[in-house]
Amino acid sequence: MTALSQLISLLHLASPALPIGGFSYSQGLEAAIDCGLVKDADSAANWIHDNLTHVQAQCEAPIWLLLHRAWASNDYASVARWNDWFHASRETSELRLETEQMGWSLAKLVAQMEWGDAPMREALNSMSPLCLPTAFTAACVALAIDERDGLGAYAFNWAENQVAAAIKAVPLGQVAGQRMLRGLHAAVLDAVDEAQRRTDAQPPQLSTFSPMLGLLSARHETQYSRLFRS
Repeated sequence: MTALSQLISLLHLASPALPIGGFSYSQGLEAAIDCGLVKDADSAANWIHDNLTHVQAQCEAPIWLLLHRAWASNDYASVARWNDWFHASRETSELRLETEQMGWSLAKLVAQMEWGDAPMREALNSMSPLCLPTAFTAACVALAIDERDGLGAYAFNWAENQVAAAIKAVPLGQVAGQRMLRGLHAAVLDAVDEAQRRTDAQPPQLSTFSPMLGLLSARHETQYSRLFRS
């Protein structure tokens, strides 16, 4: 597969048009808006940047790399172990349901598109619950996408969904959203670098310390008016 073919495959996989439902989740951002912690473009940008730097880069992104490496080496036992670890790290029912629903939807797409070989697809479909990073890394390995490129796209897609949620819920204009997204480019690269440092350590250095996100996610479950499922 050529570099251009890999890039096109990666753009396909990370596209907001991928039918896995990412647009319906805010991951606590809507609750932060309801509480007044996020109220304009600057506070929205700070919220997204902080979550990318202190949540994604320290837990989800390193787990993503560990899953990619396990799929690439056909180590299905390690895939299952890290999938279960990540699922256990989701602090609220909304966060668990989010990763389960999106993971299931992407696994179904992998099967329908016949990405990867039969043993990989069988291993993917045998996991329940199945988390989104597990399904996304399986698709990346099946499409011969490099781990660093794949993680960069995954992190950017997360940031893009957060910006889209902020545009709807704060609300913000489209230009403000694009400025915000452009300002997150360096943070995405830094998150990838931090994830690689954490996975290269022995044992991997993982942190799930994000009390504000957990509290806001729990509040969102009983929030009176909601646009998003998390």
